[in-house]
Amino acid sequence: MARSLDGLVLSPVVDQAPGQVGTATRFTYHEDDGCVWAEYAGGDVVRGHLVGTREGDRLDFRYVQLKRDGRTASGHCVSTVVELDDGRVRLEESWEWESQEGSGTSVVEELPSSVLSSRSLLDDVSGA
Repeated sequence: MARSLDGLVLSPVVDQAPGQVGTATRFTYHEDDGCVWAEYAGGDVVRGHLVGTREGDRLDFRYVQLKRDGRTASGHCVSTVVELDDGRVRLEESWEWESQEGSGTSVVEELPSSVLSSRSLLDDVSGA
């Protein structure tokens, strides 16, 4: 099993369609005894939250987000946790909107520590 997600900051490796998460979005993950949750923001997303479970290297969660245009959206995602050769974590995701039409796949990866050295990045995600 790949290491804990607790405290990790991840970001999509490519942009999705407008109004969805993209490379400017930052996810701050938390994990405790099989429970997983995260806050996220950036790009077209003002604020988002996800909550779910982890069994081994499989995540199953629901997400809800407020977009810059003032609309909300929600959906379901199943992810596989992969540990990269450099020790960072990747999530390979299959998702489906529940509040609107659409589904797809995406990849988010743990940001390198050199990117995280800027405290303002973490402040933006946490709302501080």
